[in-house]
Amino acid sequence: MSRPRAVAAVLLAALLAAVTTACSDGSAARTAGGGRPSVTIAASDQLGGAPVYLAQERGLWAAEDVAASVTTQPTGRDALNAVLGGQAQLGVVGDLPAVTAALGGRELRIVADLSRFTDWRLLTRTDRGVTGFAALKGRKVGVPQGTNVEYALSRMLASAGLSAGEVTVVNLAPNQVTPALARGDIDAGVTFPSFYDAARTALGERYAEVAFSGYTARTLLIAGPSADEKTTAAVVRTLLRSQRELAADPAGGRRAVLAQSKGALQASYVDAFQPRYAYGASLSAELLAELTQEAAWAKDAQKLPGAADGAVIRGHLDPAPLTAADPAAVTIR
Repeated sequence: MSRPRAVAAVLLAALLAAVTTACSDGSAARTAGGGRPSVTIAASDQLGGAPVYLAQERGLWAAEDVAASVTTQPTGRDALNAVLGGQAQLGVVGDLPAVTAALGGRELRIVADLSRFTDWRLLTRTDRGVTGFAALKGRKVGVPQGTNVEYALSRMLASAGLSAGEVTVVNLAPNQVTPALARGDIDAGVTFPSFYDAARTALGERYAEVAFSGYTARTLLIAGPSADEKTTAAVVRTLLRSQRELAADPAGGRRAVLAQSKGALQASYVDAFQPRYAYGASLSAELLAELTQEAAWAKDAQKLPGAADGAVIRGHLDPAPLTAADPAAVTIR
């Protein structure tokens, strides 16, 4: 090959490599067939993120000319990791994963508070004598650490004047709490509401629970480093429409969530618990206050770096997409 042709070949190869890198880079613009921007949304709590699943089931993304793909992760921590790792541009996560990532200096933006839930249960057995939270002192308690369920446990303990150091916390996956209770490996456990019925069935007459409403868990829509503002705003507009459809047709919303769960959820659970969620995308001063309080706990409990104050959390709120779609939903500036 002559020298001019060799140089041209090298330049062409470099150009092709650059183009390939740009197309595979998470920060590059993504397009689907017909030039529509595409976005992957990593979700976790299926009832908390019901507007996302309803939008997917009814194909509502098309109205905003967006090609969306929704993946369901076992926990909010997994959904967060998918966003931070570039496998998804947006995530539907609980409040604690978002707070811990913010304290760790990770690049994420909290775009909206999608839903709120307060109907928590401490699961236990009748033969353990745990009839209140004070009885947990010195006991083994199973919980999926790193999720907002762990924070729920901390609030349960605090309501009885206890700290995490006064119980033995056993780190379990959400679906491992029930088997651990059945075997007697733990005295009590806190897990996601979707596992409450499984615990009741597995333990039978030995099943016992202690209700708790002292913590409002929030399901958040977050944007990662590769999410662009225009596509994020289109997703928010779609979710607002889905939210309205959910309010107008709750039964249809439950059917959509059940269908999108692909067998992971039972109809009895969806019918019983979806009405216990308060839906409505917002960014409020109340949200900021609660996330700040949670950040202070997470910094101490998990020995996280960074300052845990309102300014840090406020810096991770991104009101622009929701403001563009529904200015009245944003009450924090």
